[in-house]
Amino acid sequence: MGTRTVDETEAGAGTERDATAVEAAESDDVTEAEPNAEQDGSEAGEEAEGEGPSGVGQGAAAVVSVALGLVSLTGSWPGTVAAARETLLGQLETAADAGVATQVKEVYGDAWNTTALWGGLFALTALIVGAVVLARPAFGTPGRTLRAPWIASVAWAGVSLGVIGLLLAVLKYTGVLLGLPATG
Repeated sequence: MGTRTVDETEAGAGTERDATAVEAAESDDVTEAEPNAEQDGSEAGEEAEGEGPSGVGQGAAAVVSVALGLVSLTGSWPGTVAAARETLLGQLETAADAGVATQVKEVYGDAWNTTALWGGLFALTALIVGAVVLARPAFGTPGRTLRAPWIASVAWAGVSLGVIGLLLAVLKYTGVLLGLPATG
């Protein structure tokens, strides 16, 4: 039981030789793979450096800026609801025997100003979001100021629409543009 036979000894020696051959083959594979690993590593390193921020957030913010600018020019649901509320309050607060000028101001004037205020809020928000997108590269990673050219173009469009919307809101609120009709 405690003795080895010739077959077992040869099998044990064969196992040792096979293990040595496997180790040698693995070390050859490793030395051959190292140059490729360095090349692959450098390519992966270049990809990792280029994978940084993709600008998706900046692009989305630029598009949001344009959308807010358009909403400031065309009107918004909150502005419409607030104007309808002001119209209702004006009707409730105005006495039946009030003059025409008072009725027009209370029923329509406050609603008009409320619409202008909401348009101005959307325009100001569009202006701020667009300006932040344009200024973002100045506060980013040094040496990494590359971004897709369309992002800056869309952000400038959002800023422009915000300025136009803000100007129109101020003119509408002050009565310079489409003021209430003169009564009496």
